[in-house]
Amino acid sequence: MKVLLVDDDAFLRDMYATKFIESGHQVDVATDAIEALRHIKEADYDVVLLDMIMPGMSGLELLEEIKKLGLAGDTKYIVLSNQSEASDQSAAKEAMAVGYIIKAEVIPSEVVKRVEELCK
Repeated sequence: MKVLLVDDDAFLRDMYATKFIESGHQVDVATDAIEALRHIKEADYDVVLLDMIMPGMSGLELLEEIKKLGLAGDTKYIVLSNQSEASDQSAAKEAMAVGYIIKAEVIPSEVVKRVEELCK
């Protein structure tokens, strides 16, 4: 699977990237939504994991921008966030997220498993 990880927290981004790479996946990373858009315009991804709270443009705004620009294609979008409110989860799903994983509830290796299941 080709994965794009979008998170402004370098430690978490690198930790998740390592877990995906160890599981045999190809990984690109982006530190914010603007960098993510550049990656999405330049390459095809099987899945994009994105945080909800990022500087400049939120994950929700990123999803809406991808939709508006017609960049979604066959890519699956999954939110990986500490925002656990039901309203955040509903808004993400309405904006085309196929899954919503709360970071505090799962260890990184479980995140990989959940993403693999959501992308079957």
